Amino acid sequence: METMQKPAVEVDPWRCTRCGACLAVCPTYRVLGRETESPRGRVALARAWGEGRLDPGVRTAELVYRCALCAACNTACPTGLEVDRILLELRHGLASRSLLPPALARLQGAVEERHNILGEDQAARELWREGDGRPAGEPRRAELVYFVGCVSALFPSSYAVPQQTVRLLAAAGLEYTLLGGQEWCCGYPLLLNGREDAMAGIARDLVRRVLALGGKTVVTSCPSCYHAWRHVYSRLLGDMPLEVLHVSELLLRAVEEGRLHLRPVPEVVVTYHDPCDLGRRSGVYEAPRRLLGAIPGVRLVEMRDRRENALCCGGGGNMESAAPRLVEEAAARRLGQALETGAAVIATACPQCRRTLAGAVRREKARLRVWDLAEILSKAVPQ
Repeated sequence: METMQKPAVEVDPWRCTRCGACLAVCPTYRVLGRETESPRGRVALARAWGEGRLDPGVRTAELVYRCALCAACNTACPTGLEVDRILLELRHGLASRSLLPPALARLQGAVEERHNILGEDQAARELWREGDGRPAGEPRRAELVYFVGCVSALFPSSYAVPQQTVRLLAAAGLEYTLLGGQEWCCGYPLLLNGREDAMAGIARDLVRRVLALGGKTVVTSCPSCYHAWRHVYSRLLGDMPLEVLHVSELLLRAVEEGRLHLRPVPEVVVTYHDPCDLGRRSGVYEAPRRLLGAIPGVRLVEMRDRRENALCCGGGGNMESAAPRLVEEAAARRLGQALETGAAVIATACPQCRRTLAGAVRREKARLRVWDLAEILSKAVPQ
């Protein structure tokens, strides 16, 4: 039987003390209540595989991939164990054995063959631009490249995110360009499948395309794209010749430099949801909050669990493909915390979080709106 190579110390499953601190914060365990689908349960699987006591199969894959990889367990672990990295190691081993669940295998095929998560024609990436006043087609040269991402470009319910983002970039006087139909999926879904090795070619190609346009800065609306460009690409390529910003960081810079002027809006109470890939994974907590605080008329109220302790909306880790019901349950829990605040709006800085939370609002028939930061800021910028 093939055994899993014992990981490096910082992702060592042998360090788990089985204290159970991770149970309360895990979105999957909160719904299912099964030890095997808790962080420490999955760490035990890694340990058993590493000791040669487990020959993984389809059931093991189901347990390991039914996880949002939200990294809340990292925050809760008193020994500082990087549980998410152990799980990615597990996923790599499973993927290497062709044990990807069918839905995730289809997702991987779509990314590798069609260069987007839906497997659609790349021309669909341009549809959100209808009415933006700029012709689609060959990208023009510019130092700022807006990387739209699959969710914003391909889901009509998310079109408002890039539409309002480019309006804000123009209002701030920032010259930018788009890759359009030449934009590929950043490859992050492949990493989540355990195939980080398959990302390297994507990273090299996308960086080359941006540099060919004269790009010096890449800005993203999607925290997963941001994390891929900012943290994963530099590890894969050994050098990142581009500045990488989340749109909240770029727009905050524009406001503080006086390039983007915000007018008062009708008074509204807003609560902010921290996306996992932007917050826990990338450490960006302040820029979105400072942007909201800069809008006259917006009053920010915080949820009970926030910043590094924020509840996951369920939309990460390829869970929408692997376990859609768990996504709904996790989003409902986060919506419950938003309702506790009495806010009229949930603001987030992630197109996928916006989708999952908006779905929860519809299912619960809650009197609450879910807006991306760009949508809220646009209300404070004259037409």
